[in-house]
Amino acid sequence: MTLLKLYVLTPNRIVWDSEVEKIILSTNSGQIGILPNHIPIATALDIGILRINLNGQWLSIAMMGGVARIAKNAITILVNDAERGSEISSNRGFSKLLK
Repeated sequence: MTLLKLYVLTPNRIVWDSEVEKIILSTNSGQIGILPNHIPIATALDIGILRINLNGQWLSIAMMGGVARIAKNAITILVNDAERGSEISSNRGFSKLLK
């Protein structure tokens, strides 16, 4: 099975660097699904959720806008900030709202 190589990068860290089966991106014009052998594109990303399918399970990364480049089964996503769903703390998010 052909896989996609996914890189999710912020100015401060590498959030994701691994192969995936498929993803769903939140672009400025709506959501798009990316499968292996997708046509090459570059697109602006909206604030939203990146959905990643890996080993039959869906994972999420919250992203704060950026750009994505898809070519030759590699996806490079550059975003202002991002956090894996498993890293998000409701207490931290709530404390940011109070500031």
